[in-house]
Amino acid sequence: MIRSNSWLVCVCVCLCVSCRVCDPCELTVRSAVTIITHEVHPVSPDHLKYKQPSIINGRKDVVTVTPWLAPVVWEGTFDPDLLNPIYKAQNLSIAASVFAVGKYIKFLRDFLETAELHFFVGFNVHIYVFTDQPKAVPQVKMAAGRQLSVRSVPSAKRWQEISARRMELIQELIEAELHGNNDYIFCLDVDSKFHGHWGVESLGGLVAVIHPGYYKDDRSVFPYERRPLSTAYIAPGEGDFYYCGGAFGGHVGEVQQLAKTCRQNFRDDAEREIEAAWQEESHLNRYMWINKPSKILSPEYLWQDFKSREPEIHIIRFSGVVKNYAEIRPNI
Repeated sequence: MIRSNSWLVCVCVCLCVSCRVCDPCELTVRSAVTIITHEVHPVSPDHLKYKQPSIINGRKDVVTVTPWLAPVVWEGTFDPDLLNPIYKAQNLSIAASVFAVGKYIKFLRDFLETAELHFFVGFNVHIYVFTDQPKAVPQVKMAAGRQLSVRSVPSAKRWQEISARRMELIQELIEAELHGNNDYIFCLDVDSKFHGHWGVESLGGLVAVIHPGYYKDDRSVFPYERRPLSTAYIAPGEGDFYYCGGAFGGHVGEVQQLAKTCRQNFRDDAEREIEAAWQEESHLNRYMWINKPSKILSPEYLWQDFKSREPEIHIIRFSGVVKNYAEIRPNI
């Protein structure tokens, strides 16, 4: 279990998005959210055997903590033999959402079959598949405590429309079904597959994944939305990292707030007849620049199959498969 101390911390967070001008005095306050958190500490089972930890020996080739003191998870920074028994005792439920619309349905079998091998193995997992082709969802044998639900969604003429609707559907899923039934949710791209362990080391309040294409770059080259008219705007000289839109998650309440905010920002942009450069990924990056993730997953958690493995990538846990976008995206 995780035991809470007796005190609470109440923090008021203003979620601000830039309006039509970029002067800080002209920022529009969208909402104020009161977040109540408990100080918690892990409780280990008695007499659990695991390797002795060290604070002087470990990964020296990568950064393992952000300037706001969020851990960055890499292979070699955690011990599953210690973590799994701690989290097993909590009887957690983890949801995952995946969108298989149009020709993207072809990737679903590999996604589901590899998830059975690597994604939160031994835990309660509920995968929600959003698709316009429910009858084409493959039958995959799932272990005890794991289940799959299919949700019908309309098809789209533009892949950008599919991307834009994800936040709306994730918010609705959480509000309608997950509160009280699931503790955490991860939102993952279907055109990807699992190769290695993805487990409780990834759990946190708000969890982001570092994009494998930009993790070595200066933020000046990040593909943020740079037009001040958009609510996803991040000005030059601002931002932390570039996060993937294809993998993010956290506690259901945190992800609900993220999805709700991004959904509203999509609507505001539509009223101004502007579409963020990378749709939900642009809005996600804006949100997580203001609302710092409490845990960050290294590019191990969403690599790209067309890239050769870099020396600091000791394991690839999840990766986007090689594909022909002209073949699978409806408007290319």
